[in-house]
Order: sequence, then C-alpha cells, then structure tokens
Amino acid sequence: MERVRIVVSGSWVALMLTYLLGDVLRIFSGTFTAGQIGGQTASEWMWLLAAIVLLIPIVMVVGSLVLPFPLIKWLSIVAAAFLVLFNVVGLPYPSLFDNFLILFSFIFNALIAWYAWTWPHETQGHS
Repeated sequence: MERVRIVVSGSWVALMLTYLLGDVLRIFSGTFTAGQIGGQTASEWMWLLAAIVLLIPIVMVVGSLVLPFPLIKWLSIVAAAFLVLFNVVGLPYPSLFDNFLILFSFIFNALIAWYAWTWPHETQGHS
C-alpha cells in the first residue's frame, strides 16, 4: 500500500534527523571530543562502522519507497530492531538530552516496526 510506504519512509527520515540532532547537540554542548568514540581514540574501522550504522536509516528512506514487498517489510523490521539493540548497548548516555533523544529514536523505531509488521499484502502492480 502506497500510504504505508510513505509513512515508513517518513519515519526513517524522522529517525535519521533525531540521530543527527543528537550529534549536533553533542558538538555544541561540549560533550563531544574530536577523534573519539565512546571516550577512546577512534580507528578507521570504528569510523567505518559508525558510517555504516548511520547509513542504515538513509538507505531505508529510499528502500521503503522502491524495494518490493515483502522484502521491504522484513528489512524494515530487522533494521529497526538492530538500531534499537545498537543504541541499548550504549545506555545510559552521559547527557540528559542524549537519553531523551534515544527515547524518541526508540519510538520512531517502534513505529517503523509496527507499520512494517502490519503492512497489508501488496498485489503485483499496486505498490
């Protein structure tokens, strides 16, 4: 159903912007140290992993609109669950605003997973 694709895609945008807002606030609040991730000097592999993880919502924005059903249904559920687990590992975060934004990211991930789970079966030619 076209409406579900738009809602899921928009929810991925909201999630991505929530993550980016947290990054921007960390920089301006002074809780960010250049060249470090989690208080340790970041290697090239750590930066690559960060890029891959943060690329997931960006790819899913487009994927939600163009990938075939049911592939996008299951990719949305798995990606949302992965991002929740990835963020749970870091809890609690040092800043109140970070914990607040992570809570909202969990809500957006839940919304994505719910819409994907309840996604009505699409017939070929009607997406």
